[in-house]
Amino acid sequence: MSKSENNLKEAFAGESQANRRYLAFAKQADKEGYPQAAKLFRAAAEAETVHAHAHLRTLGGVNSTADNLKEAVAGETHEFKNMYPAMIEEAKEEGNKAAERSFTYANAVEEVHAGLYQKTLDSLDSPVDVDCYYVCSICGYTIADTAPEKCPVCGAVAKAFMKVD
Repeated sequence: MSKSENNLKEAFAGESQANRRYLAFAKQADKEGYPQAAKLFRAAAEAETVHAHAHLRTLGGVNSTADNLKEAVAGETHEFKNMYPAMIEEAKEEGNKAAERSFTYANAVEEVHAGLYQKTLDSLDSPVDVDCYYVCSICGYTIADTAPEKCPVCGAVAKAFMKVD
């Protein structure tokens, strides 16, 4: 792999992380009553997304929808079968309950995501009509069409779910 390819991968990771960080900062600024700072963080987050997408396209990382779904299934499956179980065990060994909970929630949800991606891939040529998705704001649990009364992963109530069109 060339230096430019390595640099593109590093830049993609950095820009992606900056996007998520700035969105978290925007939520905090809103919570503290600083709407102008929140707007700036959201604008910068969008700019970081533009950069990340450009780097990913340059790397050839955006393919057909079918190929992208296959990659998503593989990535999510790796996370819930390999990555998060090891992280959960390490957090337990360290007695870090907050990290253990964060990893456990993510692990459960990544398995759900893998299933949703696989279902979509399997029905790509005759898609199942989904009006929208709901995402739990506590753990990330994702479900089609209707938020549950109680999140099956973290126990959050229905109002904790965000609608995603």
